[in-house]
Amino acid sequence: MVTRILPAVGDADAARSVSTLLSQLPDSEPAQPVGDSTVLLDTLAALAGESVGDLPEVVLVHERIGPVPALELIREVALRFPAVGVILITADTGPGLYSAAMDSGARGLVGLPLSYDELSARISAVSTWAAGVRRHLGSGGDAPTGPGGTVVTFTGAKGGVGTTLVAVQVALAARASGRSVALVDMDLQAGDVASYLDVQFRRSIADLAGISDISPRVLQDAVFTHPTGLGLLLAPGEGERGEEVDDRTARQVVSALRSRYEVVVVDCGTQMNGANAAVVEMADTAVLITTPDVVSVRAAKRMVRLWDRLQIRKAEEVVAVVNRATRNTEIQPPLVERVVGTRVARSAIPPNFKELQGSVDAGRVQDLDSRSTVKQAMWGLAGELGLVDAARQQTGRGGRGGRYGDRGSLVFRRRRGDAGQVSVEFAGILPLILVVLVLLWQCALLGYTYTLAGNAADEAARAGAVADSGERGARCEEAAKEDLPQSWRAGAATACRTESGLVKAEVDLKVPVLFPGSVDFPFTVSGSAGAAEEED
Repeated sequence: MVTRILPAVGDADAARSVSTLLSQLPDSEPAQPVGDSTVLLDTLAALAGESVGDLPEVVLVHERIGPVPALELIREVALRFPAVGVILITADTGPGLYSAAMDSGARGLVGLPLSYDELSARISAVSTWAAGVRRHLGSGGDAPTGPGGTVVTFTGAKGGVGTTLVAVQVALAARASGRSVALVDMDLQAGDVASYLDVQFRRSIADLAGISDISPRVLQDAVFTHPTGLGLLLAPGEGERGEEVDDRTARQVVSALRSRYEVVVVDCGTQMNGANAAVVEMADTAVLITTPDVVSVRAAKRMVRLWDRLQIRKAEEVVAVVNRATRNTEIQPPLVERVVGTRVARSAIPPNFKELQGSVDAGRVQDLDSRSTVKQAMWGLAGELGLVDAARQQTGRGGRGGRYGDRGSLVFRRRRGDAGQVSVEFAGILPLILVVLVLLWQCALLGYTYTLAGNAADEAARAGAVADSGERGARCEEAAKEDLPQSWRAGAATACRTESGLVKAEVDLKVPVLFPGSVDFPFTVSGSAGAAEEED
């Protein structure tokens, strides 16, 4: 896409310098610089009279433009031509002027003396923004507006329960389903979202503190667009700057994000302050992360009670998620639900550190294997929270997810197809299960036959020992078969003999095949016993 650029530079030398750099930019179409504010506004008005599409994507305003001061000129352009991105060229890039420029509607600043890399990067970002605005204007305003975006907060019962990882994976799941997603790191002193996603970005939420009107236009310059398509608003790198973000700033930031994104995921960390308490209060869904141990569950209970005392959120409005859940622990989700007093999500997350270690150590949790049970549980949680746009996910469309979105969609397709896959696998191993059961049953019949043979021989020997010698054989056989089940009795063979004052009995029984009384194996098992002959 060719980016049209209109410079507004009053100084001739500065105009030549700007034009020289612009001519070196790839895929750009710089216009001749205009010399003052009046000519700039007239030029833009003439172009807009033909079509919004004829307006340049980027306008560069030099700090020494006249007769209207640069900031006032930027405000006028932003109000009259909202599809044009304005960049201020200035020697002062301090936070004071930066805030004033953002309040006026600028999309960014470029410092003097001009740097090719900085100018190229800023123009690229602003032209992408302008193209997005024009697509929305051309489609009748499909972009989410007002309070329509869904805000979900993730808070840890205590440190180390996996809050940031869960928040990041849920955001990635929502993005993979086709929704526009912003991920905000509100753990202001110790935020780790940037570390998990391999991000180095100098802007943070602290840069928005003190700005009286945080509009989506102002917010965009502080949001980093990650390769996965997530919009990241990071915690400050210097923890002490977190104190600059108060509850008013937090509310304005979340409201502005809602106007631009369908889903806003906020990692609130574990420490409550005015800023993240305000976000929890205004969230559509508040998620509390805990682990199945006494310390974490007690901490979760304290957090819920704190929210209730401060009238931030009632217990019944909180969803607890059990991370690192196993079946062999005494603390199970139903117990957590009773103790904490909140609803517990069905999607308990299993503990599998080996699956996570590689991607976490590399700072690229977006590359976590889709076959990971931990990832599937977290993405399942996103579906349970209503953050997955199933319709768009099924069609494979949905915006800027790229290869990450396609790969994430495979996880959702597999999760929806789990029931069918399990059925197919069960059907495949069913014959093996039946064979094993048959063998076990046959082994049981064999053992039972040995027991019957031994018991029958013992009864025959005792009966023969007390019988007269003439009746001994008949009494032995009768005693041997007396307690045998009918299925074994028909094929039983009994033999009794007297040796050295002992009556010895042997009983042979046939082993049935599966069903006693139907078919027998062509071999027998024997039982033998002896008893001392008793004389009259």
